[in-house]
Amino acid sequence: MEKANHSAAQRWWRTVPDGLTVVQAQSGVDKLAVRMDERRRRIDGVATTVGELAAAEPMLEIPVRPFPAELEVERTVSPQSLVQFDGNFYSVPPGLPGVQVKVLNRLGDDVLRIATAGRAVIAQHCRAPQGSGQTIRDDGHVIALERAVLASFSDRAPCKTKVRRPPSAAALAEAERLRGLPAAGDPAERVVIDLSHYAAVADRLRTAPSPKEENEE
Repeated sequence: MEKANHSAAQRWWRTVPDGLTVVQAQSGVDKLAVRMDERRRRIDGVATTVGELAAAEPMLEIPVRPFPAELEVERTVSPQSLVQFDGNFYSVPPGLPGVQVKVLNRLGDDVLRIATAGRAVIAQHCRAPQGSGQTIRDDGHVIALERAVLASFSDRAPCKTKVRRPPSAAALAEAERLRGLPAAGDPAERVVIDLSHYAAVADRLRTAPSPKEENEE
């Protein structure tokens, strides 16, 4: 087949004129195929033609299902025991939040499998339409999740209410020390700065002096 394509490219494709129509081109290919099928060959001492050899080796029929390629992606289990894939969410058994799992889907198959890192299948669902935003849960996973949640509840007495107490003097002194502030009772805290002098200067600077006042000064 590869050699036949090579011969067709060398003997016909390179000689096709630019103004050839599709019908004319198809006719030229058909004539070339007849000539190539009539070529004589001798196989095991028996004379035959290329066309007879090709007829004795027919191609297989097109398969009904696509090639069984498998898509494999890694996902992380959510705290709600869900795995996101292709715009939808699928449930897994409880107790696996944060675990890395593999989502397996064979090409053309409507079944979606979820497996561990060792490829042990832990869930299997019918695949939802892409991007539909559905949450597909298995009944067994729902029951197991409810039991796990109920088992986490306790009949013990609630915790006692915490008593809010103001910080002690020692705690306040330590906080001031950590912030780099002077300790309580430091003489620097009793220094009082009089800002009246600065206020008087500011009042004088609010208005510009007249030329006469400047000369007097």
